[in-house]
Amino acid sequence: EVQLVESGGGLVQAGGSLRLSCAASGFTFVDYSIGWFRQAPGKEREGVSGIINSDGRTYYHDSVKGRFTISSDNSKNTVYLQMNSLKPEDTAVYYCAADADPPLNWRLPSWFTSWGQGTQVTVSV
Repeated sequence: EVQLVESGGGLVQAGGSLRLSCAASGFTFVDYSIGWFRQAPGKEREGVSGIINSDGRTYYHDSVKGRFTISSDNSKNTVYLQMNSLKPEDTAVYYCAADADPPLNWRLPSWFTSWGQGTQVTVSV
């Protein structure tokens, strides 16, 4: 059974940093693509970053480029999202998702079959 568990969310002031973790189990981690999504109240879930574990290729939404960094530790079956220079508009529930096939569109949740429960990130002004 595929399981994804996010952690690391919290409350931070604008300009601050957080590091999210996504611990995975139940599948061959190195063969999967992992995406980070976020959903703010009243908005659709959107992909903000992703990584193809087999070759390390990464994706970033334009809104987070230069501020967020995704990385993967295949020995720990964990993907990290380092978030720097956080802005109030980054406030959302952040989810990690996994799929055996790299998505054609990292922004669309429908490409991913397995999801974590989410972790809240709140950025205050």
